[in-house]
Amino acid sequence: MRVRDVMTYGVIGVPESASLAAAVETMLRSRVSALFVFDADNAVVGVLSEGDLLRRSELGSERKRPHWLELLLGSGRLAEAYAHEHGRKVGEVMTPNVESISEDADLSAAVDRMIHRHIKRLPVLRGQSVVGVISRSDLLKGLLAPTPGATGPHPDAEIKSTIQTELDKLEWAPRASVRVEVANGVVTFGGAITDERLRDGPKVIAENTPGVTAVRDHMAWIEPNSGVVIPTDDDDAKG
Repeated sequence: MRVRDVMTYGVIGVPESASLAAAVETMLRSRVSALFVFDADNAVVGVLSEGDLLRRSELGSERKRPHWLELLLGSGRLAEAYAHEHGRKVGEVMTPNVESISEDADLSAAVDRMIHRHIKRLPVLRGQSVVGVISRSDLLKGLLAPTPGATGPHPDAEIKSTIQTELDKLEWAPRASVRVEVANGVVTFGGAITDERLRDGPKVIAENTPGVTAVRDHMAWIEPNSGVVIPTDDDDAKG
């Protein structure tokens, strides 16, 4: 999946020379939590988000620092903070150095960038022009893809082969101790596991396999220290 598949086209932004009051009015009117900031050449130079407006003199929420800490921070950093808390122009308050991404990039690249940079949105570029934005909420669109089971019936042998192939690719999978059986689209896992955390992995593999209608877990848990075999709840009910 590519960025262009889930992004929001169009950008709500303001020039860096705009007044902070005008920017806040735009945010409220447009019901957005952030605005991209453009310079005179229409290039993105920053972002103004709700987070940038938390420490403001109007709110009485300026950061209070002990005198000894101010001495350690130095006058340059203190001046920068003062401008951020009292500035009247967007360029004085915004967060500069905005990360961007191409509309043709893999969606995973956008996710990695958001996580590693601790950011919630990225401007999306087509060449050198900003054509939209991708935010964390846009990623939800990628979760609306049809579920694998909705693609129609598949032969049991094909389902079993698909599940077994996926298990064989994964280092953590309990391939040697777990059996896979399929009957009329119903997948049954038998055998044993030595770690309860291994139980959900095979189940998710089956749930993501086309043609599967149900998954049954008959894997017993072998307690590694004592060797005691603990059956699943389903097996207990049968007993």
